[in-house]
Amino acid sequence: MGRSEGIEAEGLVRKFKGGVTAVDGVDLRVEPGEVYGFLGPNGAGKSTMVLMLTTLLPPSGGTARVAGYDIVKEGPQVRAVIGAALQEAALDNFLTGRDHLRLQAALHGLPRAERRKRGDELLERVGLSEAADRRVRGYSGGMKRRLDLALALVHRPRILFLDEPTTGLDPQSRSALWAEVSRLARDDGVTVFLTTQYLEEADVLADRVGIIDRGKIVAEDTPEALKAEIGRPSVEATPANRDERDAVARVLSQFGQEIPSQPETVSVRLGQGAGGLADVVRALDAENLKVSNLRLDEPTLDDVFLEKTGRSLEGAGGDEPEAGEAQT
Repeated sequence: MGRSEGIEAEGLVRKFKGGVTAVDGVDLRVEPGEVYGFLGPNGAGKSTMVLMLTTLLPPSGGTARVAGYDIVKEGPQVRAVIGAALQEAALDNFLTGRDHLRLQAALHGLPRAERRKRGDELLERVGLSEAADRRVRGYSGGMKRRLDLALALVHRPRILFLDEPTTGLDPQSRSALWAEVSRLARDDGVTVFLTTQYLEEADVLADRVGIIDRGKIVAEDTPEALKAEIGRPSVEATPANRDERDAVARVLSQFGQEIPSQPETVSVRLGQGAGGLADVVRALDAENLKVSNLRLDEPTLDDVFLEKTGRSLEGAGGDEPEAGEAQT
């Protein structure tokens, strides 16, 4: 009987010096062929989780199996079947993109005759064929990210770990990487574990999302189900006169609870049976309050995060401890 090509973790814990617990008893299961989005702010424990699942950092407690192999007892077997593109790409500025792929293929033991073919195939796949013979020191950040993804795919892994793969990329590079990740899952059946702090990225790519905050998973489901759980849309109003912001807030509070928004705007999460946009307009007219912008927003993953943690995802969190500070 073949081994599972998914990921399982039970009670996974990682403590660092100084008593900091970066991952605090995480249970999760990623099905074979699934794109699992691990969503959370900086410092929530996302990267620490990836380092443990890829055997680069031993857990302080709990267990996990990747492709059926124990991450502590069977590290070499885990590393043989996974690919990983972590936040810091291990690239040599003096080698070309093609050099990197040949070297990676050799390290994985691919036959010499197959190395060039596999390298050319991957360079084309990630859109680097024209830049293949340029030294990496001349690559843009997006090109380096795409090369790092190609390197992670050399040995045709069945499970791929991507740790915030599009951080700092321009929209075009981000879209190109999204397209390749989607293709890998859809056409090649690769299981993808993707950490991100971008709401749109999780919404577009992930079959299921786990939201982590302060080392614990606070919500887990499909993006659609998580948003449906919140259920209630929000109304955002921008007063035409800034001095009337408090008055507009008082009117909108009749329809629901105020939620964080930009300083010059007012937002409320509509309560059950609170009416719709037309009712809000009538209430504002009754108070002779003018607004320059009024819109109805459907729930987002950020709303889910706000509901589960009491704070907004964007801009939340701090840095995780460095792996070198690990407490063994």
